[in-house]
Amino acid sequence: MQKKFIILRKPLRLLRPIAVLLFFLLLGPFAVLAFGDLDMRTHWRNASHASSGLAPSPDQEPQAVIQIYGARAYNWRGAFGIHTWIAAKRRNSGHYTVYQVIGWNLYRGHSVVTVQKGGTPDFRWFNAQPELLLERRGGITETLIDRIESAVDAYPYAYRYRVWPGPNSNSFTAFVARKVPELGLDLPPTAIGKDFLAEGKLIGPTPSGTGWQFSLFGLLGASLASEEGLEFNLLGLSFGFDANDLALRLPGFGRVLL
Repeated sequence: MQKKFIILRKPLRLLRPIAVLLFFLLLGPFAVLAFGDLDMRTHWRNASHASSGLAPSPDQEPQAVIQIYGARAYNWRGAFGIHTWIAAKRRNSGHYTVYQVIGWNLYRGHSVVTVQKGGTPDFRWFNAQPELLLERRGGITETLIDRIESAVDAYPYAYRYRVWPGPNSNSFTAFVARKVPELGLDLPPTAIGKDFLAEGKLIGPTPSGTGWQFSLFGLLGASLASEEGLEFNLLGLSFGFDANDLALRLPGFGRVLL
């Protein structure tokens, strides 16, 4: 009987530091929920999707443009993560095309991947102000847009969506970024789902293409890259240190410059 008790205590001892770490990781999202600028009142039907004014007007910018945005998820989910999307404008084009994954499309039997030509590139996501995560103009941007379109067509989860741990909107953006590493996209730790590697792979490049990561279905993993730095993932909550930008990478808060 005593031997059985000792055997049972060993896994409990292993779980204790994991539980403590998880508690501290959740402090960030809870702090954002309590003190952050989240819109908890507006009904989604009345929330704004208006332009934030971050994108150059296609009438005034003749060059090809790629922009990638992230905005806090709707309601309380915004304390934990963001929604990301890609906007692109070809050379001398009068409009942008927006690429993103929207989960509720599945309820209508449609693909979660939406490609909206002429869409607003820098829209507010249910009132949440977007952040410009990456921008490319001129040069090889036109070629990169071709490769982005090919990656969007190759996304393997067009009819599958799961908020946590993926595949979700951030899994989609990360998938495209891995297919087009020249973008050098550094997704913040609040982009929950970015570590969900496609087709059940356990090892793959980071979204920036500047390093490698191990990920167990987006639930547990680690990555090391010159762009993202050193990052760990526990149950979708990412934390680490980015030496390139001298910043901490924290759940809920995102990148915190030192």
